[in-house]
Amino acid sequence: MLTTNVPDGTPLQSHGLTVQRLTNTSPLGFGANHNQAFKVAREEFFCVCNPDIRLPVDPFPALLEAMNDSKVGLVAPLVVSPAGQPEDSARRFPTPIGLLRKAIGGDDGRYRIPFAEGASPVPVDWTAGMFLLFRASAFRSVGGFDDKFHLYYEDVDICARLWNAGWKVVVSPRTSVVHAAQRASRRQPRYMAWHAGSMARYFMKHLGRLPSTSPVAD
Repeated sequence: MLTTNVPDGTPLQSHGLTVQRLTNTSPLGFGANHNQAFKVAREEFFCVCNPDIRLPVDPFPALLEAMNDSKVGLVAPLVVSPAGQPEDSARRFPTPIGLLRKAIGGDDGRYRIPFAEGASPVPVDWTAGMFLLFRASAFRSVGGFDDKFHLYYEDVDICARLWNAGWKVVVSPRTSVVHAAQRASRRQPRYMAWHAGSMARYFMKHLGRLPSTSPVAD
C-alpha cells in the first residue's frame, strides 16, 4: 500500500498493512503522483484508488478474475454513489460531437452496465480514475500516466493508449465500489481551468486518432 502526498500532518493508519509514504516537496498532479508510486511498486498488479472510495465488499477477487484474460491491461469495478445509484464511470471516448450532444441534454456516452454475479467483463472505451486495477506490465508498456495532465482526462488518455498498444480495458459487472463524487470542476474556477486545459490536451493528442475498441451495446 502506497500513498503520495505533500506533508500535511495527517496520521497514516496502516490497518495492519505494510505502508510506504512518499512525500513530495511540492504538490504534483494526479498522474505524476501515481507514476511516482508505480516506480516503487513491485507486484504484478497496480491499483489506483481515490481516498473517497469505500469498499463495502472486497472487489479484488472479481477484478483479478478478469485478469485471467492475458490481454486485459486494466479492469475497474462498477461505481455507485453512497445512495446506491450507478455513476457514469465508464464511457465512450469524448469527441466534439459527443460533448455537444451531452451539452444539449442528449446521450452522455456512458455504458449502462448492471451488476450481475457471474457476468463476463465488459470492454469499454475508458473508465474513470477513482478506482483502477492495472496489470503492471500494461501500465509500464505505455509509460504510465501522462503527467502533463495535471487533473482530469489522464484516465481517458491512458485508456486510449492501452487500447492502441493492444491491451483491453474492461469493467467487471460482478463487483462494485462506492464513490462520493465531489464534481469540483463544476464549482471551483481552478478545477474548471484544469478541466478545460486537460480537455484541450486530450483532443490535441487523440482527435482523429482514437483506437479501435470492442465495446458492447448498452
